[in-house]
Amino acid sequence: MWENILELQQRLHDLKAEGRTIVDAAKGANRAFTDDENEKLDAIQAQVRDLETEIAAVEEANALERAFAPDAVIENLQGAAPAIQILPDSTPNVDPAARCGFTSLADFALSVHGASRQGSRADARLEAAMSYMAAPTNFHQEQGSTEGYQVPPAFRDEVWSLVFGEGDDLLNMVSPEPTSSNSVGLLADESTPWGASGIVAKWRSEGTQMDPTTIDTKGRQVNLHQLYAFVLATEELLEDSPRLNNRLTTQAARAIRWKASDAIAYGNGAGQPMGYMNSTALVTVGKESAQVADTIVAMNVAKMYSRMLPDGLARATWLANSDVVPQLMTMTLGDQPIWTPPASGFVSAPGGFLLGRPVRLTDHARTLGDKGDIQFVDPMGYYAATKANGITFANSIHLYFDYNIQAFRWTFRMGGQPFLSAPVDPANGSNTKSHFVTLAERA
Repeated sequence: MWENILELQQRLHDLKAEGRTIVDAAKGANRAFTDDENEKLDAIQAQVRDLETEIAAVEEANALERAFAPDAVIENLQGAAPAIQILPDSTPNVDPAARCGFTSLADFALSVHGASRQGSRADARLEAAMSYMAAPTNFHQEQGSTEGYQVPPAFRDEVWSLVFGEGDDLLNMVSPEPTSSNSVGLLADESTPWGASGIVAKWRSEGTQMDPTTIDTKGRQVNLHQLYAFVLATEELLEDSPRLNNRLTTQAARAIRWKASDAIAYGNGAGQPMGYMNSTALVTVGKESAQVADTIVAMNVAKMYSRMLPDGLARATWLANSDVVPQLMTMTLGDQPIWTPPASGFVSAPGGFLLGRPVRLTDHARTLGDKGDIQFVDPMGYYAATKANGITFANSIHLYFDYNIQAFRWTFRMGGQPFLSAPVDPANGSNTKSHFVTLAERA
């Protein structure tokens, strides 16, 4: 009974799935259960209760085995960490095979930490997972002095979903394209209907020959760069499983999401994406003559609005630092306010609307008076690509061993750049337009 926990959990998962299928069928048909279905559900519930009791007994037996192993007793007498805790299941509806028998990322990390202690026997789940999982992508243990463990896919997916979990962040606004490559070829057509290149429509006289034109595409390479989060966990943190799980999921995801989003705006293209604020596609609107430092006036906003590409206006969003809110809320053109709150409150647009387009308050915008404190952007003007296999996570059981510290590493690949290489010349007028418009510094 000592090492069959994965098999038991798999059987429990399959039974629950069978029960859900019966319930969903009755619910979908808006009918009561048949006698046959009631009989099957009763049998499934009885088996589920028996399996849950058996799994609890196996977990308790495995925990006792670890707690009372001779080496573990010696370590506890020397002030070592207590036996690994049985933690609540954070992914109850996920196939146990994808979790390799672990209930949460903290549970896995604590198990690896226990395996790193000199003379300790590895958690039975670590050993069972090696033989249970046929595919090495689900669970892998390297060999040699850099020995480490790669996290089961269920918990990598959990962090991946958290990275893309907040709709207002730049990373989500640009809708990254997944790819299996570390480099993507981007074909960009920057021609205009009124320009001299690209597809051009022409008038002709009756009987005269047509003059052909061709698509004007330019090939550019978008490299995917590696973004990482390298986390050190002390013995005290490893003993506090709820905090550890938070650090390794929520906080790691927030850090990755922030850095990736900031690169979309400010990346320099060297070992990171090319951000639109540093690109040649950016349009910068100058300040008004005699404009007071650290202010935004209505004419600034009107001119920024006019420099957005017409086909991007329906998608464009204002990004602003919260420092600019007092300026926006009191801004008028004539006697008409140009900033308005949403009619339904601030749920759909927390920053309100400016000239009819939503305002998103974000710390990715600079402080009041600096270039970038207010930006007018069409997110679809930016091309972003992410590695299709998502986030890779590994932790070392040897690094910093003499400091009693464990290291965790997340890696994530992403690349990006604006579709345009330069602002677009209009058919009439001299003011260029772009997907990305910002206001010059007002010092």
